[in-house]
Amino acid sequence: MKRGLLLLVALLCGLFLVSAQAADYPDKDLQGVIMWGAGGATDNVTRAITPLVEPILGKQIVLINKPGGTGAISTQYVYSNPSDGYTLLFGAENPQVHRILELSDMDYKDFYPINILGRGVGVIVANNDTPWNSFKELVEDAQKRPGEIKMGSTGPGGLPYTVGAMTKSITNMDVTYVPFQGEGPGVTALLGGHVDFIPAGITAVREHIRAGRVKALAMVSAEPVPGLEDIPLITADFPEFEKYLPWGPFYGVWVKRDVPDDAKQVLVNAFKQGAADPKFQDFLKDFGTVSMNISGDEADAFLKKWQSVTCWMYEYAGATKVSPEKLGIPKP
Repeated sequence: MKRGLLLLVALLCGLFLVSAQAADYPDKDLQGVIMWGAGGATDNVTRAITPLVEPILGKQIVLINKPGGTGAISTQYVYSNPSDGYTLLFGAENPQVHRILELSDMDYKDFYPINILGRGVGVIVANNDTPWNSFKELVEDAQKRPGEIKMGSTGPGGLPYTVGAMTKSITNMDVTYVPFQGEGPGVTALLGGHVDFIPAGITAVREHIRAGRVKALAMVSAEPVPGLEDIPLITADFPEFEKYLPWGPFYGVWVKRDVPDDAKQVLVNAFKQGAADPKFQDFLKDFGTVSMNISGDEADAFLKKWQSVTCWMYEYAGATKVSPEKLGIPKP
């Protein structure tokens, strides 16, 4: 009896201590681990949101860049730290394809989405000397001349490659992929007439579109993008694309899935307020990124859909090392 009473007292004390710690969270500075290097898109988004969140938390978020392994180094680092809510992962979309590429056994199923801050949108642009004035005209021409039209790409994993795979799955058009080391070189090649068209992120081509140096044929979106409403939506002529959308690179902040719920809620509230700040909204608009500001179940649903679409596009293109079906990733 006495032993049972002691155990009960110890249990209650432990619960009280955990509750007290949760109530005081955060009682020290946090560490923010950025998945990519300094100056990249993820780094820019992270450094734009962090100063707006720190005053709400009342603590500093000490940022470090930990690139490598296409994001696998940073995810493993955060996962190896205690589940106390003091280590944040500022990441992008890459972990959602780690398992099919055998880069890691982890993806965002192992982390809790504090906030998906924003997502990029692709746009299909063509060289000004090409005869097409719409994406539909490009598709019809490619169907008549299989293999003759050259598309700029970035190889498996990039936005151009994935949008190209989506397009092929819907239109069955046959074009020749010309790979480049990034969207920048691909767009340069487009301007020089070395390729005929390229799907690219808005950030990479927005100024070229505004200056009239390229033709914007279609926005890879089912809804208009603020500031670029005059570009036709890809779903206008090909509504089949809607099942894949919204799709594009995205940026957010995560903690380990088993961090205490009270700590998660503190972080969710802080980042929700920070992401809604007009300064951050203006940053996203200038950065060519659509605001999302979602967390929890809503964010998990977005992540699962993104993973389904992307992994199966890789599978159709023969770029996977492990089939998404084997990993239990459903078809889109």
